[in-house]
Amino acid sequence: MNLPCDFEQSIAAHLGQEEYDRLSEALSLPAPTSIRLNQEKAEQSELETLQYAEGVPWCAGGFYLKERPQFTFDPLFHAGCYYVQEASSMFLSHVLRQYIDKPVVALDMCAAPGGKSTLALSQLPEGSLLVANEAIRQRASILAENITKWGNPNCIVTSNYAEDFHAFGGVFDLIICDAPCSGEGMFRKDPASIEEWSLANVEACRKRQRDIVSNIWHTLKEGGIFIYSTCTYNQKENEENVEWMLQTLGAEALPCNPMPEWNLTDKNTHFYPHKNKGEGFFISVLRKTSESSESERGRKKKEKGNKKGKPTAKIPAELQNWLTDSQAFTFTEENGTYQAFPTPFIDLLQLAKATLKVIHAGIGMATLKGKSLQPCQSLAMSQSLNRQAFPAEDVTLQQAIAYLRSESLQLSETAPRGYVLITYQDHPLGFAKNIGNRANNLYPAEWRIKKAGVQIPASGN
Repeated sequence: MNLPCDFEQSIAAHLGQEEYDRLSEALSLPAPTSIRLNQEKAEQSELETLQYAEGVPWCAGGFYLKERPQFTFDPLFHAGCYYVQEASSMFLSHVLRQYIDKPVVALDMCAAPGGKSTLALSQLPEGSLLVANEAIRQRASILAENITKWGNPNCIVTSNYAEDFHAFGGVFDLIICDAPCSGEGMFRKDPASIEEWSLANVEACRKRQRDIVSNIWHTLKEGGIFIYSTCTYNQKENEENVEWMLQTLGAEALPCNPMPEWNLTDKNTHFYPHKNKGEGFFISVLRKTSESSESERGRKKKEKGNKKGKPTAKIPAELQNWLTDSQAFTFTEENGTYQAFPTPFIDLLQLAKATLKVIHAGIGMATLKGKSLQPCQSLAMSQSLNRQAFPAEDVTLQQAIAYLRSESLQLSETAPRGYVLITYQDHPLGFAKNIGNRANNLYPAEWRIKKAGVQIPASGN
């Protein structure tokens, strides 16, 4: 691997030449493949096509695989039964277990494509809410897709910059900030990042990271937890930024407390491919120790702009039967689409809608089509779906791939007319409308598989 000379010199000066040589050698080896189970949807034994090697030691439900399969052609991947996530970044699980032991309102500030957000949704105590944000709209759409597939309704997905959160002073108990960085830790997995690297870009990233943190800091409650991470090695974007937070924002550093056998440092935790089975990663945990004038200004803006608003539309009674726990939700209607959102956080949702670009929230329930209600994809993916509310058709592997390509389906003769839940190995993939001679595919066109793949035998299941 041809690495930039400036990178080699700067990292060798930081690690020492012998240590850097070991890192350089590790970067020439194949990257490990790891996944994290959605334990609300599937168990390890159900994912028969995945060849497990061993568990990720710092994350329950995280597993290394013996080889990298074609995830695109695994229907259970699209069903949200697991997420393909780099093992080092799963260390967030270990941190959350230590410091979050009661329900919280959390923000994942730079959340796309959704690895840390889906991990947080699984890890945070029941009764928590997550705002998952991504500034770049195209990446935010991918984030919303992955959040929807994960199926936890306690989430709002937004597409905003840090300065747009002016109305959220003192709202969050927890902020996760996996800041945009120079990507040194991804050199092995993404060779294009090598071409983009420069000392000038490192400096630009350092400044951007400080801008993000300073603009979002006022939204964290006093005593709240701030988790800062990057996928890079250099001190400018990591240790120096953490020291800047400690000196200027009113924070204290907290230990990550890794197990000795994980071969990690304790305070600011670095992952290196020659020491750990994963890619380059840095994480630090801070606690906010004092309020600042920024927090006060943010709170005042919140008071001025928080128009709560109450749902007034008549909600069809049948929607109540489509969820297993409908009493926990408030149902609303907007532009012909009905939604369900956790009732304890309805005011926070209204604040988000008044001040941010909300692209997904809770559960999309149904869209009015003429006089009938067409169930949404979000409902099919939801962990709160009442499976008894819809007839289901379990399909073969060949049929599942065709469905995920948004192709038309021929269902069994016993399939009833109307809306049918399409499942694979009893895991929901989405809805189809059976009209007798064929079934109209309701899988979202923007989600469909476009990649050409190997031929699947007609007998596959």
